[in-house]
Amino acid sequence: MVIKPMVRNNICLNAHPAGCAKTVDRQIEYARKNLKKDGNSPGNLPKLVLVVGCSNGYGLASRICAGFGYGAATVGLSFENEPSEKRTGTPGYYNNQAYDKEAASVGLVSITLNGDAFSNEMKAKTADAVKQAASRAGVPAKIDLFVYSLASPVRTDPNDGVMYKSVIKPIGSAQGGKALNFMDGTFNDFSIEPASDDEISNTVKVMGGEDWELWMDSLDKAGLLASNTRTVAYTYIGPELSWAIYKNGTIGKAKEDLERACREINKKFSDAKKINGAWVSVNKALVTRASAVIPIIPLYISSLFKVMKDMKIHEGCIEQLVRLYRDRLYTADGKVPVDSENRIRIDDWEMRDDVQKAVSQKMKIVTPENVYKETDIAGVKHDFLEVHGFDVEGIDYDAEV
Repeated sequence: MVIKPMVRNNICLNAHPAGCAKTVDRQIEYARKNLKKDGNSPGNLPKLVLVVGCSNGYGLASRICAGFGYGAATVGLSFENEPSEKRTGTPGYYNNQAYDKEAASVGLVSITLNGDAFSNEMKAKTADAVKQAASRAGVPAKIDLFVYSLASPVRTDPNDGVMYKSVIKPIGSAQGGKALNFMDGTFNDFSIEPASDDEISNTVKVMGGEDWELWMDSLDKAGLLASNTRTVAYTYIGPELSWAIYKNGTIGKAKEDLERACREINKKFSDAKKINGAWVSVNKALVTRASAVIPIIPLYISSLFKVMKDMKIHEGCIEQLVRLYRDRLYTADGKVPVDSENRIRIDDWEMRDDVQKAVSQKMKIVTPENVYKETDIAGVKHDFLEVHGFDVEGIDYDAEV
């Protein structure tokens, strides 16, 4: 079939296999050039890495940096739809295929699992896969780095079988504003009613830190943790203008719980010298399948990209993760630079005062008439399509797939 993007309400319903593969190849090449196996870190570079949520965005970049930057054996887990005769697979399905294919071509150990990461069954299967990867790579069956990068709108509790659904809503009062459709440059007013108590708790259940803790318990039970094991999960804080819906909304409550879980993991495992440490990394705002549907984000990101590109400090997922590995997790002295809340900050360039001041001013003057001049809406649209394998340079989108 000939595959063209099918976009509805800032959601892309399909993916292009060749485009996905090419974007993975580009990230691999960047990691190879910017991360060195001998590195600047004395002997503590990762050799065995587990990434839960490995197929897109920061999770995919995490795996690429570990595997192709540092030569680590990797196990990845994500939940993807496979293609059928009438429908393409999800982007992550093709990304995982591309990663495994390239890893095999250069002799890197790579095992990819497809399933529900919240389930006890997949936790057990993943532990077995980690042991298998260690055996194939000839390294101890002890995880050096565990990346928890799961992003899901729903979670079925493995103990009671109840399905919980997350929502993107403010708390306390309705919130509204101006939303940008980055596919066509139009604006519309939006209003979101506040979340109920059940919606808040359900969102925390899905997107909070409980499952990260369960994963750590599972890996510990399987004997896969060691004194050099590091674990990291990802979050976003963003500017105050987005807080009503994000930081102070249901997602923010879930991210607060993620930080709570990080503290508990450190208390339980780091203090007992069972692991080297757990951190939450605060990352930059980027175009992902999830961020595209948050009403305030497209206008903010379009303005942010324009400012940061003009300042020549713009980064995508792979550039962010190279900085995380090189300048935070695996530094020369072995120490991890953190803020006052023990968080890693690779959103530091985004949150610079000069950047935020310029973005705020830009958002005030953007209109339908000047949106393409004052923002990088074209770049945001490109990134959104590229996440799904479209608008990738060098791909013939009229060719049969």
